[in-house]
Amino acid sequence: MSNNELAKLLIDTLPFPSPPKLFNPWRDHCPDCKPCNDPDAKLARLAAHLDCEARFILCGEAPSHRGCRHSGIAFTSEYLLREGIPRIPAMSHRLTIKKSPYKEGSATTVWKVLRELRIEEHTILWNALPMHPHEQGNEQKNRRPIPDEVIKFGEPALEKLVEAFPSATIVAVGKIAERLLNKMGIDYKPVRHPSFGGAPEFTRGLELLVAGAS
Repeated sequence: MSNNELAKLLIDTLPFPSPPKLFNPWRDHCPDCKPCNDPDAKLARLAAHLDCEARFILCGEAPSHRGCRHSGIAFTSEYLLREGIPRIPAMSHRLTIKKSPYKEGSATTVWKVLRELRIEEHTILWNALPMHPHEQGNEQKNRRPIPDEVIKFGEPALEKLVEAFPSATIVAVGKIAERLLNKMGIDYKPVRHPSFGGAPEFTRGLELLVAGAS
């Protein structure tokens, strides 16, 4: 299966039209995004991200309004795409109409650690709930995903992603990912989510995990 086919397969597991208070980066149009950053552009970016021999799949919790909502890749912000990430060259153009590029703390931490550990070329980033959960009437306000929507909308895609990379180590980044992977019966390694002061624990946890996998 090609990376383009895999990307489409993952997104086809998600409901459309999107349920209330959930935004699909690869199907829904965001008013903050420029025309060049439409859902098809985000889907192409996801396909490029999947084009690797993955040693690790880091599964986070859900997209945020500063990250995957605009980039189409988990733990990745517009700011990071402007700098360039593996398999996606640095972008000279803006993706959103915001005065300055969207930047997210967790995304910056994750990519910094991946590069320090030299696994950035062999890591895929995903979320337990692939859709952005937001407050009713305010898409700029993240909300915590509820368990039912994580299972209903997250399990089918994650199952297909894990099947596509059978030799990859699955890493649960945060409790929401842990609960979903436990429910699915998938072997995984847990690390602390980098948000809310968790960056040092995340860094140390991933360092130990990579050292053990070497």
